[in-house]
Amino acid sequence: MTTQVNSIEELSALVGTHLGYSDYRTITQEQLNLFAEATGDHQWIHVDPERAKTGPFGQTIAHGYLTLALIPVLLGGVLKVDGVSMGVNYGTNKVRFTSPVPVGAQVRAGAMLASVDEVTGGVQVTLDVTVEVRDAPKPSCVAQVVFRYYK
Repeated sequence: MTTQVNSIEELSALVGTHLGYSDYRTITQEQLNLFAEATGDHQWIHVDPERAKTGPFGQTIAHGYLTLALIPVLLGGVLKVDGVSMGVNYGTNKVRFTSPVPVGAQVRAGAMLASVDEVTGGVQVTLDVTVEVRDAPKPSCVAQVVFRYYK
């Protein structure tokens, strides 16, 4: 279920709250191939299914930065902020890729609102995000992401 807020003030009231989880999304080989094309990262563990069968993961795995790049779209199913003119990615404070995301896996994100701080024209929002693979024993990515919302 998506947490919906209608203003920056409502958002500020949720600091320290776990906001919920996104729906699961399936990671496809096509996504890995397109990400490899976009970034130039054609390492075989991502783009060569036959060779990857004999590698350390037994199949291709998502690029760590692809997993990170999915966070904004996954968070769209966790948090919706109305009453602002726009929101932008501002960066990350910390990112760890703690376990692989195999091709065909289903991933989701959970988020806790860590802070809301005033900046010129709006607020800076910091979220502690965990990207999970369905039925995996530990998360695939743990990141503290920062967004800015402007009035």
